[in-house]
Amino acid sequence: MSKVRMTILVLLGALFVLTGCNTIAGVGQDISGSARAVQHAL
Repeated sequence: MSKVRMTILVLLGALFVLTGCNTIAGVGQDISGSARAVQHAL
């Protein structure tokens, strides 16, 4: 039963992340932007 609950929580978390970015492409842009920021900081 706890595996089902954990799976549901993981799926909900992923849904919230995608909702925050609005699109799958938005997730890629967020990751790229973060990588560039770290690269410039170094």
